[in-house]
Parts: sequence; structure tokens; C-alpha cells
Amino acid sequence: MFTGIVAAVGTITSITSLGTQADAGLRLAVDAGGLPLADVAIGDSIALNGACMTVVEKTDTHFAVDISRESLNRTAGLDAPGEVNLEKALTLADRLGGHMVSGHVDGLGIVRRFAPVGESWELVIEAPKELAKFLAYKGSVVINGVSLTINRVDDTATGCEFSINLIPHTIEVTTLKHLKFNGKVNLEIDLIARYVERMLSLSGQSN
Repeated sequence: MFTGIVAAVGTITSITSLGTQADAGLRLAVDAGGLPLADVAIGDSIALNGACMTVVEKTDTHFAVDISRESLNRTAGLDAPGEVNLEKALTLADRLGGHMVSGHVDGLGIVRRFAPVGESWELVIEAPKELAKFLAYKGSVVINGVSLTINRVDDTATGCEFSINLIPHTIEVTTLKHLKFNGKVNLEIDLIARYVERMLSLSGQSN
């Protein structure tokens, strides 16, 4: 489990194919940046841009993860060198500064607006239809591993568009500063919303 509070910005420094077949996954070598790795062991989990990955190699400053082709097809920003948001898995002594995050990407969103508003930035994301019902005003969502609060939701024929206000600190300490119009982002919906939807669907079947 994670909180969606980014601990450091790291860099994917190289990628290596895990096989010769077309559906082979990749090994990502990551410079951990300011993320301390002294307490990280082989087999531990680290979220990269909101996707939970297992550490398969590590040094004092770098680590590597293997990512399957299935995961690559369902995420953005993990198939090429570049900066990534990093967060180690929770311990029972950690502060829960964001919200409960599983590190499982539910789908991809598309950036429809990213522009300054006063001292902050407005980020508008288009979400697919299958995720739209889980997104609510003042609800929580994870974008590229960052726990954020939704300020507005507008339903559309193909899903919804939701708006986020990003304060200067969030822009400064995450990779969200690099977002571009029409770019793809990783989305994880709120765990509570997921369970409520499941319970309501079963309740409807029993009537």
C-alpha cells in the first residue's frame, strides 16, 4: 500500500528487453534521486508513477524493476528513459498524508488542460467511461502516483473530465510539471469508491 505522497523524483536511466519475442517485458534501471534505499530489500515494492513495482536489483543509489508487457500496455511513462515519481511502500509507522493507494493503475487519462491560474495550476483530465462513475467532487484520485483532490467533474458522452488544482509545491516536487496537452497519465481510483460500487451492484442483483 501507498499514500500517493511522492517521496522523490527518480530517473529511468536505461531499459532492457527481457526477451526477444514481441510481447517481452522490460527491465528498468532507475536512479533513485533523493529516495533513500538503505531500508529497501530485493522483493520490496516501490511505486513508479503510481504503478507498484518489485525491486529486483539495487545499490545504494539505484534499483531495477521488471515490468511485463501487459503492465506496459496499461500504463504511461514507463517505457522510456525519463523522470518518474517514486514512493516506497507504507510501513505501519508512516503518516497517511494522502489516501490509501494500492499502486494498481486502473486506466489512462488524457490531459485536456494544464495552465496557470494565479499562483497555482489547473489540470483537467479526460477519464474513460469505465472510470467516470468513481470520480466525484472533493473525492480522491491518483495521477501518476500523486494523491490529489478533485475540484470539478463534468460528464461527457465518452466518460468525464475532471479538474484538479495543483499548488506550487506539488508542481515543484513531482513530475506533473512535465505534463503536456493530450499526453497520457496513469489513473488510480479511490479504493472506497471501488468497494461501494461493488456492494451497490450486488445489492441491485439481489432485489
